Order: sequence, then C-alpha cells, then structure tokens
Amino acid sequence: MSMLAKTDSEVSSLTQSSPARSPRRAAYYVQSPSRDSHDGEKTTNSFHSSPLQSPMGSPPHSHSNSSLGPHSREVFLHALLPLPRPQKPSITIKSIKFDNFVIQAGADGSGVATSLVSMNSTVKLAFRNTATFFGVHVKPTPLDLSYSQLTLATGTIRKFYQSRKSQRLVSVMLEGSNIPLYGGGATLSSLNGAPVEAVSLKLNMMVRSRAYVLGKLVKPKFSNNAECWIVMDPKKMYVPISLKNKCTYTE
Repeated sequence: MSMLAKTDSEVSSLTQSSPARSPRRAAYYVQSPSRDSHDGEKTTNSFHSSPLQSPMGSPPHSHSNSSLGPHSREVFLHALLPLPRPQKPSITIKSIKFDNFVIQAGADGSGVATSLVSMNSTVKLAFRNTATFFGVHVKPTPLDLSYSQLTLATGTIRKFYQSRKSQRLVSVMLEGSNIPLYGGGATLSSLNGAPVEAVSLKLNMMVRSRAYVLGKLVKPKFSNNAECWIVMDPKKMYVPISLKNKCTYTE
C-alpha cells in the first residue's frame, strides 16, 4: 500500500508540474520553382519543398506564377511569334493639270517692283498599302511646286487611313497667289499675263504614315519621298499631263 501511495503521489506531482500540451499543428509545403525555370513559364517539375507550420492549423495556400496579365501575354507572344517584316506602302504620282498660270508686273509686300505669279493646279497620285496584316494611317502631307528654287504653289494631302492590301487615288490642289519672282523671273516672258514659252517646274512631297501591329506594341513608321520634273506648256492648259517616268522616289 505504501508503494502504491507513493506512486500515486509521484503521478500527482508530475501532473501538476508538467505544462498542458498544445494541439498538434498541421504542416504544409510551399513549392518554389527551381533556378532552371524562366519567368512567365508554367513550372511542372524540379520543385524545392520546405515544410512550414501552419498557424492554428489553417489549410495550405497554393501560389502559381503562371498567370499573366493581358499586357504580359502580348509581350510573351511577341517574343515567341516571328513577326512579318513591315511592308512599306508605295506612292505613284499620276498627273498634274494646270488650271491657271498668270505672270504680271507688280510689287511685293514691301513695295519692291517685281514680276508676280498666280497659279493653281491639281496633282493626282496613287497611294497603295501593300501590307497583308495591317492598315496604315497617313499623316497630313505638304506638297510644293517651285520654279528656280522659288515656291510658286503649295497644297496638302489630308490625313486618311488605308486598309491592308488596298489603294486609293488622291487629288491635291496646289495654289499660289501673287508670288514675287524677283531675279528668278527675268527669263519668263508673258503676253497678256500668259507665259509665252514652256516653264520648267519641280514638284516635291514627302508622304509619312504609321502602322499599329499587335495593338500598339509595334508602331513602324514609313516615309515616301517624291521629286518630279514638270514642264508647264501654256498650250496644254486644263489638260492632265502624265508624270510617268518623270518622278524619282526615295525613302
């Protein structure tokens, strides 16, 4: 009996001195991609696992690095998919028609006596978008018609949009009023305001356009330069003059 009492006493003492055991906490694993994986790619193997204790036995949380936002997906596709080389649009200047060309004596704005030129003409050109996958936005384009480095008339191509694999015919009016010639008009002779002989002129333009590929990720720009030598024949007024083989085109 003394041994049993002693045992009960020891058990009681141990019970009072030992702290209460807390509930066993659940363990969960966090998987992280190996160093060999790439950003943005879905990792399917080569994981490093490390056990962590979940507080209060909460369920494990899984994290995925394979979800990408819309912008990231576009960049990802742009990096993987080969893009076609942007196809440059082309221009062809067709003709010019002179409706008026008058030379008369006068003075410039400061009163200096000189010959003055007033004229208007119409230029027609073809714009072609050769691209298969995108349209192009054409910016407003100035044109000028000059004589002996003096600009006699100007005009502007209005902005427009050209869909893929299509073309259009564009008409532009060039006008000039009372343009002083100064020494440049010494060789020009006129009768009743009309030139007696043919007049050599030069037409210049630079057509700028832009395309948008993959939304606005790729925005190629294009420029088409043209320079044409024109002979204005006073006997051929109001008649379209063909400019085939009269123009030089550069980028």
